[in-house]
Amino acid sequence: MSAASSRIRIGVTRPGFSLNVDLEIPATGITVLFGASGSGKTTVLRCVAGLERACQGLVRIGEHVWQDDAARTFLATWRRPLGYVFQEASLFEHLTVSENMRYGLKRAGSPDAGQALDAAIRLLGVEDLQRRMPAQLSGGERQRVAIARALATQPRLLLLDEPLASLDHARKQEILPWLERLRDELRTPMLYVTHSADELARLADHLVVLDRGRVKAQGPPVAALASIDNPLLTGDDVGALLAGQVAERDTRWHLVRVAFAGGSLWLRDSGLPIGHAVRLRVLARDVSIASDEPHGTSIQ
Repeated sequence: MSAASSRIRIGVTRPGFSLNVDLEIPATGITVLFGASGSGKTTVLRCVAGLERACQGLVRIGEHVWQDDAARTFLATWRRPLGYVFQEASLFEHLTVSENMRYGLKRAGSPDAGQALDAAIRLLGVEDLQRRMPAQLSGGERQRVAIARALATQPRLLLLDEPLASLDHARKQEILPWLERLRDELRTPMLYVTHSADELARLADHLVVLDRGRVKAQGPPVAALASIDNPLLTGDDVGALLAGQVAERDTRWHLVRVAFAGGSLWLRDSGLPIGHAVRLRVLARDVSIASDEPHGTSIQ
């Protein structure tokens, strides 16, 4: 895909609900669509995919126009080079993992598709799963296979509709590092739907907040989450997102110091190299305020 950003200007009207959004999507990275249930997140994805024929407006991905009502252009879903990952992996239970992933090659139409799939298999760490049947996979493994299958088509855009919603906490923690790796190493832009603040904080390069079919906020997630006038999170989710780097490692206590503008924090060592960029989500409920510098406490 070229370095051009994407434009999504769409509207849908239904009884009791209307969607009207105008989005500018970066050419790479993960754009998170965030909001409560019923805010229109999945409808945006369905419009981009061409599954909502009642959707009106413009869908331009990079330099490629998929829909433009003014020019009477509308590409059918099968003609749009996209990958789509749903809440359920929807793997073919009678095929092996390898056969499931290579099924996507039938739509690729490119001699380089096999190499693209091999790269996706490596990025998602599913090399050792290829001979298994879907019934032998954990929920996180199934979703990683589903994402690899979607990438086999070499899509210009990858759509992910709450891919972790059906997973328990342990399985979510298992797959999130792979999604972060995909974000950092893949050039394909991704539209990622979620209502999870944790997923937003870890994955978003660009944030779009939807509320009842309208854009409430959009931009870099650190700035959007720091807004006091228009808070996006409430209750136990209230907090700040800090961008920092791994600055120091204490091998004795298995800790790393993460430095950010205004200070630093010591955290559990997860193996990231010195200099690696990280995000810290600090919840308001975990903040302690003291009038004097505290001593002899585990709170830092």
